[in-house]
Order: sequence, then C-alpha cells, then structure tokens
Amino acid sequence: MQTDTLTRLAPGSRVSLIRLRSLGDSVLSTPAIRLLKQARPDLEIAVVSEDRFAPVFEGNPDIAQVLPPSARAIRGFSPDLCLNLHGGTRSARLTLLSGARLRAGFDIFRPSWAYNISIPTAQEILGVTRRVHTAEHQASAVFYLGVPLQEVPRAVVPALPVPAAAPYAVLHPMAATPEKTWPASFFLELARYVSHDLGLEPVFIGGPGEDLSRFQIWRTLAGQPLAAVAQLLRGATLFVGNDSGPAHVAAAFGVPELVLFGPSDEEIWSPWRTVARVLKADPIHGITVDQAIRALRAVVSEGA
Repeated sequence: MQTDTLTRLAPGSRVSLIRLRSLGDSVLSTPAIRLLKQARPDLEIAVVSEDRFAPVFEGNPDIAQVLPPSARAIRGFSPDLCLNLHGGTRSARLTLLSGARLRAGFDIFRPSWAYNISIPTAQEILGVTRRVHTAEHQASAVFYLGVPLQEVPRAVVPALPVPAAAPYAVLHPMAATPEKTWPASFFLELARYVSHDLGLEPVFIGGPGEDLSRFQIWRTLAGQPLAAVAQLLRGATLFVGNDSGPAHVAAAFGVPELVLFGPSDEEIWSPWRTVARVLKADPIHGITVDQAIRALRAVVSEGA
C-alpha cells in the first residue's frame, strides 16, 4: 500500500520530519530517514527535535538541518512536505503551521484535520498481521509516501571514533520508572561476572541527576552529553541495561546487547539489528542474575 507523494515532490524539495521526545524514538526514526534519503537523494531533509535529543541527528549525512520545535523555525525552512512521526497536539500544531503544502501523519493522530495525507497502520502498509517494531512502524510512514518497500536498516547515530583502549562493557542500570529498573545489587553481581569471567572493564552510565554512587567500585559516567555517551557506546564490546534509550544507541553501532524488560513491550522496543538477548519479567526483579549470566554467554558466543 503506497501513495505517489514522493513523485509529486519536485527535485530538490524540502521535507521537515517532526520527531519530538524520547531518545529511543529519536534513534529509531533514523532508519526511516535513511530510507527516504536513499529513495530521493535530492531531497533536503530537516528534523524537528528538542535540544536534548538533537545530537541523535546532528552530523547524520541524511539530514540537512536539525530544527527546534517552533513554528517559526519550521516555516523558515519552507518545507514542501511535513511528516509528523510523533503525534500529539503539539506536533500536530507544528505540522499545521509548517506552511507545507503536504502534511502527513498516521490516521490515529488527532486532530485529523491537521493532515491532508492520512497514513494507515504499519500492518496495512507492510502487509503483515503481526505486531511491528518501532523502527518498522516509523519506516512504514515513508513506505506509504512512496519509498520502495524493503528491509528496514539499522539506526544511524553519528559518533566520533573511540581512542584505543582496553575492552569494556557499558552497563546502564537506570530507567525512567522503578518498575523498569533491575535491582542495583543484581547489576553489581553481573558486573563482577563481566569483569572476572569475560575480561571486560564494566563502565556504568547514567543521565543528568542520576545517582551512580552504588556502582563506584567500577568506572562511572553520569550526566555526560549525549554525544559523549554515543562515543562511549560506539567503542563498547558489550552493552547491558534496562529497556531505555542507551540500548537503542548501542544497537545503532551493532554492539551485542542484553536488555532487561519489566512491563514494557519487548516486541516493539527490543534492540534493532544487532546481536541481542532480551529477558522479561513483571515485576522486573523476577529476572535472576543466573538468567542474565546465561543470556550474556549466549550473546558473547553469537557476537564473537
């Protein structure tokens, strides 16, 4: 199921793509952007993003500009097509005020009158009945607009190369809510296994304001800029963490992963296009350290 939207765009047309909030959502929108740019290399693509997530897109060769989420900035870009991948009233308002002749959004977005191109479900576009991953869901929008249907690629996150160093594993023990957070004591046990049995230096990361004091037996990095976190993840041998944004950044670099899920849906949020194992329990502390060690062995074996 497709439209001829892309063929209706003149050579060199401008496309603004709105992707507000969430590190994971931002990372997982980049496969759709790559597909769009590969199908129409002449298009000038701008991504509308909040400052804290803008580094996901800055330096991406598929993206000409990263714009703040303001109607003035988007209108100044003068898009011919505005594609809303976010939904919600704020992004709908930005789409409506973009000045774009073509305004596209999924048909579940409200208010529907903000759009003159209504995108159906990913299942209809992809011709499947199963549940789809977030990367597939976002890519389905560009397929509907006329990008040839194909495999959805790995995410793209720009990052500087890492200087030569001893091999290390990145562990992310934090999450947005307690029910998504594996116990700190379990992470410490797993870090000992990573160090003593796998021969990797454990490096614990956290966001601004997150307390990593319990993990200071190992190297810790808290509150670092997103670009620095991406660089660290790019050079990692292994990633272990709760279901959260850094897991998707690590997957963009093909880092083998173990990701721990509580109530979140692992079918739509699992690591994309990398060797990975997912363990799930609700409550999350039902995942045992022994289970995690067995899963890590499988990840290391498969990723070798």
